[in-house]
Amino acid sequence: MTSTQTKPVGNTPGDGEVEELDVLVVGAGFAGLYQLDRLRTLGLSVKIYEAASGLGGIWYWNCYPGARVDTHGPLYQFSSDKLWKDWDYEELYPAYTEVRNYFEHVDERLDLRRDIRFDTKVTGAEFDEERRRWVVGTDGGRTARARFILLCTGIGAKPILPEIPGLEDFGGEWHHTALWPQDGLDLAGKRIGVIGTGATGVQVIQESAKVASHLTVFQRTPNLALPMRQQKLDDEAKAALRVDMDAQYAKRAETFGGFEYDFTGPLSTEHTREELLALYTDFWEKGGFRLWLGTFFDVLADEEANRLVYDFWRDNVRKRIKDPELAEKLAPTEPPHPFGVKRPSLEQNYYDVFNQDNVRLVDVKEHPIQRITKKGVLTADGEEHELDLLILATGFDAVTGGLTAIDIKGTAGETLGQKWQRGVNSYLGSATHDFPNLLFVYGPQSPSGFANGPSAAELQGEEIFKMIEFLNANGYTRFEATDEADKAWREHVDEIADATLFTRANSWYMGANVPGKVRQLLNYPGGMPQYLEKWAEVKAAGYSGFEIS
Repeated sequence: MTSTQTKPVGNTPGDGEVEELDVLVVGAGFAGLYQLDRLRTLGLSVKIYEAASGLGGIWYWNCYPGARVDTHGPLYQFSSDKLWKDWDYEELYPAYTEVRNYFEHVDERLDLRRDIRFDTKVTGAEFDEERRRWVVGTDGGRTARARFILLCTGIGAKPILPEIPGLEDFGGEWHHTALWPQDGLDLAGKRIGVIGTGATGVQVIQESAKVASHLTVFQRTPNLALPMRQQKLDDEAKAALRVDMDAQYAKRAETFGGFEYDFTGPLSTEHTREELLALYTDFWEKGGFRLWLGTFFDVLADEEANRLVYDFWRDNVRKRIKDPELAEKLAPTEPPHPFGVKRPSLEQNYYDVFNQDNVRLVDVKEHPIQRITKKGVLTADGEEHELDLLILATGFDAVTGGLTAIDIKGTAGETLGQKWQRGVNSYLGSATHDFPNLLFVYGPQSPSGFANGPSAAELQGEEIFKMIEFLNANGYTRFEATDEADKAWREHVDEIADATLFTRANSWYMGANVPGKVRQLLNYPGGMPQYLEKWAEVKAAGYSGFEIS
């Protein structure tokens, strides 16, 4: 490391030490740690800057009651056998505490922590064209100058606080699920309100219902959640899950979402209704995402095929809800949107808790929230719902938010946030024009939100690594995606999206949960195999679509 003095960028206060690097990685979750481990093999100077005080990315910040993985534990880890052969989760779907322990295990094996700067939030970056380096500022006075920046901020790095007046007036305690106190919070005996019924809402509602004196759930859109089928794992179950692990990991590159299973086929119409219902019943009993990504691709593209799955889901959920009026709100006769075009949540007893006397559902489409008061939440019917604790499960500025939150200024004078105000163009979901020597993993127009996180972190991450390896081996000091390549990739993503039902929902997939955000599909809808094929074509053509010098 070389130290000197320079004027920091972004919100960095004062002058500070400059760290000279080949590669600066932003974020210490799965994607960032994979890059650090791989890039060190090239003999490059690499550091991770991480805003949190510990490893894990989203698993550091998301420590609310019930926070857990929605992927089988064996696949929610790195594929290296020096990591998985002596690691077991205690549950089939691990809680955040277990995932944190896993990251400590990874650090112990790979010695990653020595190259990570914790409590170091990257606030801004500007490209020095003369030196062909990024000058990067942080909130603590540290500055870096790096040949390449790899942004590994994840899809859930920027929480959204709802635009509800009066939040500052609330006399109780309130927290966003993604900004939960690290030392926890006792929910027992409290009057709790939860705004939002997405994935985090489902999880925290299940836990709150066990101990709250009263729980009020404010629902805008019902969650089409699928059964998790959680299991505690004994030694025999752990051993069974380890069978053919190498084959399971290899299969990730061959399946749409990087899971151990894939669509049964392209067309459900090739099967009778009875055959389909038998298959769907089997997937329902097995649990997980199989009813979403294990059925047929036309379920995500054809209304009739989709409606059959929705009706199957609805009828099975309604069996668990005693009150018919409540059943209609939680599992409506008519779908609120096509099944699967919002990422399904996995639930354990979510629908059952609404049978409890201490749980109440408030439909905010019928009775919108007017404001937060000192005592609680006031709805349009004049009722004031008195609360001790208000939980905001209101989601994220997903996929792009973690990137645009950093004041990254490109060569055209615009920040990344300013450029993407007109919509996202990102070549291969990994780079964008006017931002040379910058790549992002698990970002916009990559498989990201459709994929198992560790699978995407490794599979897309390996393509990023190979590109850096190519640039370094050939002495290249500058690369940049062309404007034409950016636009062509966006057209490719939009073309696939227009052939599906994803555009029919106001989801975070479409950026529709953020006021003013351009409505477009923010994740690559062609699946992991097609995505990797596109990368292979680009590499075979000498990294076509990039200007390299």
